[in-house]
Amino acid sequence: MGIIASRNLDEQRRQLGDITYFDRGVIEGGGRRYSRLAIQTHFVQRRESKEALVERYVIPLYEKGDILSFGAKVMAMCADSVVERKDVKPGFWANFLWRFAGINHTGVGMHEPYKLQLVINIVGLPRVLLAAFLSAVTRPFGLHGVFYKVCGQGVGGIDGFYFRSSFDIYKELALINPPNPDQLCNEVENATGVPTVLMDANDLQRDQLGRSGGVPLTDQELQDALRDNPSGQGDELTPLILIRPL
Repeated sequence: MGIIASRNLDEQRRQLGDITYFDRGVIEGGGRRYSRLAIQTHFVQRRESKEALVERYVIPLYEKGDILSFGAKVMAMCADSVVERKDVKPGFWANFLWRFAGINHTGVGMHEPYKLQLVINIVGLPRVLLAAFLSAVTRPFGLHGVFYKVCGQGVGGIDGFYFRSSFDIYKELALINPPNPDQLCNEVENATGVPTVLMDANDLQRDQLGRSGGVPLTDQELQDALRDNPSGQGDELTPLILIRPL
């Protein structure tokens, strides 16, 4: 498989001063309609201020009633919730088990010894062996995601060590969902006034990790508004999605 194509289409491109964003159109769900603006940022580095990102890119577009979906990968960079490849040493089990892992277009999954070793470091070898066994025996019956459910502890949200990434840094870093997502969202809202939800999204699912106190939509309504993953799964650089209920 090659690098995933960007969904930033020329006809969606909009400009406000030096801010580039993409109009992802209107989506309906649960009897409501939502407009979504995918805001393009620079490549966010480790320990950048999440509040400064919102002030720079979101505030000029923000209207009262909007909700910000903040991408988990960028939040991990801001919170420095990362592990470098050089600090992970794959052992026997990681080098053995990765060969049996699945791989799909949303990312490398566990089909990579460094990432699998990182999971072993986080949850322990016995749990990983159990997860691998249960995944193997249930896969012929069409059950998927068993490995991640058994491992738990946010393992499904680990991203990076991704050899097909358009960005070299993601080949050397693994990003881990921050452990205090509600607090992070509240910090953004308190500093900027923008209600914020933290989303770990791909083309298969949208995992809501946290939300600030001022978010007016229900969890289901947020799922409806982001059903088509407007952030994209390639090199869009659009981790900030402004949801506008209509």
